[in-house]
Amino acid sequence: MCEWRMCEFPILILYYLFRGLDAKPDNSFTGGIRTFANSPFAITSHFAHYYYLVTQLFAMPPTQRFLALDVFRGMTVCFMIIVNTGVPGFTFAPLLHANWHGFTPTDLVFPSFLFAVGNAMSFVMIKWSALPTSTVWWKIFKRTALIFLIGYLGYWFPFVHEENGHWVMNEISNTRILGVLQRIALCYGIAALMLYHLKPKWVFAITLLLLVAYKFILTGYGDLSLEGNAALKVDKWLMGDNHLYRGEGIPFDPEGWLSTLPAIANVVFGYFAGRYIQLKGKTYEGLAHLLIVGCLMVALAYFWDSSFPINKKLWTSSFVLYTVGLDLIIISAVMYIIDFREKKNWTYFFEVFGRNPLFIYILSEIGLGILFMIRVGDQSLPSWAYRTIYHPIGPYWGSLGYALTWMLFCWMVGWWMDRRKIYVRV
Repeated sequence: MCEWRMCEFPILILYYLFRGLDAKPDNSFTGGIRTFANSPFAITSHFAHYYYLVTQLFAMPPTQRFLALDVFRGMTVCFMIIVNTGVPGFTFAPLLHANWHGFTPTDLVFPSFLFAVGNAMSFVMIKWSALPTSTVWWKIFKRTALIFLIGYLGYWFPFVHEENGHWVMNEISNTRILGVLQRIALCYGIAALMLYHLKPKWVFAITLLLLVAYKFILTGYGDLSLEGNAALKVDKWLMGDNHLYRGEGIPFDPEGWLSTLPAIANVVFGYFAGRYIQLKGKTYEGLAHLLIVGCLMVALAYFWDSSFPINKKLWTSSFVLYTVGLDLIIISAVMYIIDFREKKNWTYFFEVFGRNPLFIYILSEIGLGILFMIRVGDQSLPSWAYRTIYHPIGPYWGSLGYALTWMLFCWMVGWWMDRRKIYVRV
């Protein structure tokens, strides 16, 4: 009998994903599974072969752009807007984040966006190979800094608030430092530097090390409760209570510094999935590999959940594996519908979001903030609209209708930009 440590399974899963790149007929995916089943130690004899296969992801240029990846990215932006716009207290449970341990469909949205960031990097990285290192560094740091700054200013916006009938400047000492866009920026910047400078084996090693080390940090320097977790201790030490998110009842930031480390893995796995799709995505073999690996990663996350619970707000390593697995399954389904069944009449709606993803997301956040500054009597314009137009159909359905309306407004802006070929790139 062989006793496998939990942290070894991601290596096994990723190994069999990239075995599909091998052109040798005697090294089929099912053959590899049978080999592993007969000898659990057989994988060690294939490590050199594994590294060679993964290296092909860097060596072989993509030949075309994939509609399925654009649609997937657009779907994440669309649902991010919906789940962020519901009326507090009147939102259907699936459109809320899990209170702590556990998982809801809403918990999949943000990691899917990071996964989509990795997909997009798989197209850009090839172009960087012809550029000087200094130019690539400038591109990475500029984009990281701009996205981080936009996210920070978004939390400070609208910079003023009404107090006793007067407009008063928002104090920067009470502004939240980290958030969604800030995490996207940090994960993008770190993942981009790793993928540009390191060999594939080191990228995988560091990514897996982050997931395993994060588990030991959280369990070794605190507990997994809201008040006693190590991520909160680090954020309080670095930033203090005034700069943390306050929506959990106590100062706690679900996009904090420490929990950003495992989130880098979502971008890295998204990158390699994107490269694999470009190479073998439009074959049944490639589709099967993605689907099987996705199912295996979901199963692994369920096993790991017993000792390291799936938790979005702590961004646990089991949460990373679970969301990456679901993303692979969803991408497989989208690819099957678009590329194999050739049903594409529904895709344009999501393509609009996917062509200006960051701009439309920022518009959804900043635009709503501007509307809240407009007063209708003694209430804000969005509050008045909800109570007058949407609440009569029911508080929960009205909240959903309100969120869908705002999502459609953002889509119309994106549609107008797409018709005029306006694409905002940060």
